[in-house]
Amino acid sequence: MNHESTLSDDWRRQLSQAFEIMLGSPLATHSPDADYAAYAGGNVFDEFGYDSDPAWVRPEALRGAEPVVLDCGLFDQGEPPSRFDAALSIFEFGDLDEAPSGFAADLAEVAIAGGLVRGAELAPLLERHGVDLADPVWAGRWYVAYPRLVSDGTLFDAMRAALTLGDGPESVLPLEADANEEWAAALEAVADPGLRAHLSYFCTDGSAGLMHLGANQGSDESLVAQGSSVLATWLEGQSQVEFTVFRLSDKVALPRPA
Repeated sequence: MNHESTLSDDWRRQLSQAFEIMLGSPLATHSPDADYAAYAGGNVFDEFGYDSDPAWVRPEALRGAEPVVLDCGLFDQGEPPSRFDAALSIFEFGDLDEAPSGFAADLAEVAIAGGLVRGAELAPLLERHGVDLADPVWAGRWYVAYPRLVSDGTLFDAMRAALTLGDGPESVLPLEADANEEWAAALEAVADPGLRAHLSYFCTDGSAGLMHLGANQGSDESLVAQGSSVLATWLEGQSQVEFTVFRLSDKVALPRPA
């Protein structure tokens, strides 16, 4: 599922500059042919059941025909509901002892690693075996380990999704938190005060807002072990909310639609 961009040239220019500051490198130095993903996570997804909401396993969502729309309220600033791509998100399965015959073997065949399976490859298996993951009998036996925010697969759009920015300046949230000293200096290059304040929330010392951990940081191990690279991670001080931008390896990525 792609995010259909309606960005003006000026807004795209402002965001490109901001993303390059956040990444510490020009966007043009990153391969345009790779698949870049923004994942949301943190304790809040487990505590409130967002990662096992039945919306994830609707056939339309798993096929990528519709987004998964969850009102997570991650910032509590009246932001619009979060939009996820179930087809490109990665599910994890636990106990399959009572699963229909052959289901576990078929899952293992398409798994990225262990019990990790992409939604797009899960969809036909559920239909083939007559499995309804929304049925209470499946409760606690699956969850979305990597909830992928809707984007078009480019690094620009993955950064836009991770930083909760939309198609224009009106999407900037009224976030209030001071960036730490290092990032405050770097963000002075962002001319628009609203955008600068929004980004500052993602660059704090962790007492308020999110910490910018940079590249090759954060809690991930599974996707990195499969050759993917972490380009940026933002983490709330109590690990309640986390956003991570990955460059996905060929083993983890699905071919980008033409």
